[in-house]
Amino acid sequence: MADHNLVGEQGEAIAKDYLQKKGYEIITANWRFQKAEIDIITTYKNQLVIVEVKTRSSAEFESPKEAVTIPKQKRIVKATDAYIQEKNIDLECRFDIVSVLIQGNKINVEHIEDAFSPML
Repeated sequence: MADHNLVGEQGEAIAKDYLQKKGYEIITANWRFQKAEIDIITTYKNQLVIVEVKTRSSAEFESPKEAVTIPKQKRIVKATDAYIQEKNIDLECRFDIVSVLIQGNKINVEHIEDAFSPML
């Protein structure tokens, strides 16, 4: 497996642990619909929370919020709609980003709640 895939998996594991410690209930991870993937699907305070995880090993890249482009957001929203329909979910939904920066033994996690809205 490529190094960037291992870093991504490590970041998702860190994000899951971080969210669980904050009281989020992890429903599933890496849920796929067509060409889209939802990294983490959780519930928190009676909301469905869709989480995009961005893992970096250097702070020199773009910010996590910038990395979740409009086309990426549209794919996530489309996949979320399919998930909600398939599972017959009746909860408010929000979209978060969790940024994980791994530099040696130092890990920094940033949670951006309500990072983007579905396009109408």
